[in-house]
Amino acid sequence: MKLIPLNNTNPLNLNEMSFDQLFTQISPEEIADNVFTLVGKDFFVITAGKKDYYNSMIGSGGGMGMLFMKPTTWCTLRSDRFTLEMIQKKQTYTISYFPNEFKAKILFLGSKSGRGNDKMKEVELTSVQTLSGNMAFKEARLIIECKLTEITTPNPTDFYSQEAKDYINEAYKEASDYRSYVFGEITHIWIKNQK
Repeated sequence: MKLIPLNNTNPLNLNEMSFDQLFTQISPEEIADNVFTLVGKDFFVITAGKKDYYNSMIGSGGGMGMLFMKPTTWCTLRSDRFTLEMIQKKQTYTISYFPNEFKAKILFLGSKSGRGNDKMKEVELTSVQTLSGNMAFKEARLIIECKLTEITTPNPTDFYSQEAKDYINEAYKEASDYRSYVFGEITHIWIKNQK
């Protein structure tokens, strides 16, 4: 499927377009991207909250598959992340994947917390409300909406390979460093419309 290249030098056109003008719903089976590229190389943003108050963060790692007979995503978030608190509170979130040209704008979302300030007013991306009321971005090429299934924080003794044990022991120096695994049932998938 060919994706629309967005001309970010003319944001007025983007601002004038509604969500359903920009995106078309597809099924999980229609995702053309390689899952290892999506979660391992592409830039993505996890967003929780509603239009009146939401927060986003850069995603890093994760996966997709079936859990409880439902298409599911999973991602790893530090236990002290404000976006994780928002996911727990709202129990829905989006994962938005972007073309590489938006890398610098996405990296801003990892430079500061949304706790105690409204970093979402500073980001140079155009927020949009999905048809379900979740928040995402118009510049995204793929948006996955999720309903929270489970949040779990593994114990370092849960890991068996030496490489995993070494990673966890290095990462878990303080309680705020602990990683929570967030599993979400995929409720909707939106792909950028073709020209």
